[in-house]
Amino acid sequence: MSGEILIVGGGMVGAAAACALSAEGFQVRLLERQRPDCAWPREGFEIRVSAISRASHNIFEHLGAWPEMVRRRVTPYERMVVWESAGGEIRFDAAELGEPELGHIIENGVIQCALWQVLAQRPEVEVITGAELLSLEPDARRPALRVRKGEQEERLEADLIVAADGARSQLRELAGIETRGWSYDQHALVCTLRAEKGNQATAWQRFMPSGPLALLPLEKEYFSIVWSTSPAEASRLAELAPEAFNEAVTRASEARLGELTLEGERGVFPLRLQHASRYILPGLALVGDAAHVIHPLAGQGVNLGLLDMAELVRVVVEARDRRRPLGHEQTLRKYERARKGENLAMQAAMDGFKRLFSNDITPLRLARNLGLDLADRLGPLKRLLVRNAMGTLGELPPLAR
Repeated sequence: MSGEILIVGGGMVGAAAACALSAEGFQVRLLERQRPDCAWPREGFEIRVSAISRASHNIFEHLGAWPEMVRRRVTPYERMVVWESAGGEIRFDAAELGEPELGHIIENGVIQCALWQVLAQRPEVEVITGAELLSLEPDARRPALRVRKGEQEERLEADLIVAADGARSQLRELAGIETRGWSYDQHALVCTLRAEKGNQATAWQRFMPSGPLALLPLEKEYFSIVWSTSPAEASRLAELAPEAFNEAVTRASEARLGELTLEGERGVFPLRLQHASRYILPGLALVGDAAHVIHPLAGQGVNLGLLDMAELVRVVVEARDRRRPLGHEQTLRKYERARKGENLAMQAAMDGFKRLFSNDITPLRLARNLGLDLADRLGPLKRLLVRNAMGTLGELPPLAR
């Protein structure tokens, strides 16, 4: 008894789910608009990157995708420095934990292509591209998805359907699952920079009243930045002449890395908090951004999605081994219980940090600085914070261990 699973969305989380489920012997159909462009080497860096936690690193190792990521490009970082405009600062160092690194910065395309390379070697996986979703038929035993490809319509059945099609999930909409949330009235400007003083194997983040500036190390002297600020300011920064932009971002970083120089294009993306009212229906499970969207200030978005995936794999393997329907609500509720509370807690924490640091009220600013300096001096608290960021606290699904 293997089981058939239909996954909609072949991004990082969806492709990882296809790798993991096919490795467990499930027959997988993966629907994606088009195959990713995986030509390598590429000129320059991709502007969308992810900070990969130790738990996510473990997942990629188990799936057999990590060596291909390393062959292309991954950047470990050993230290992290977080500071506030008025002077408070906290530093984290992997050496204090006896760890080789705190995490890795990897371009999203590198992650996706490494996973797709694994999929190409799996006869259990059928990839379907260019299919338009028409309707969903939830069912605990044989849910179905009606799609159109060209002039042909087709009804695809499975034992379980997984929505991994992102924050604007069409499958979630077809299921009638509502979302709650709000816009942060912030946009993130992302790009690649060259730093005069090199990357120092360190991730840097400065909190400013308008929003945080994160500098994530890439190879040698390069960084990927995520600069969260007001929509108007993000547009202004994106349109500045390169020399003026270099001056603005160097000033915002307080020149801690010397002069910063733009390399390549700039992109701007709106930021919001979003959470699905439920993660499951009979025969359907939501994972990753289809279920939850978080502020990028701690870089936890894809890590949470990968933990969703790993927990769902654990649940469906257990159901199959006990000869229970994969899409039964009682089965899927185990997944929802395991992940929904964790994701809500992380969303609440990041939302709280964003609101705490995104203002310039003097008493609050003084309290923030005192708090950062105090946390920097309290070894046990620092270790707890960094272990949480590495994804090594709490009960983890087997793939993440």
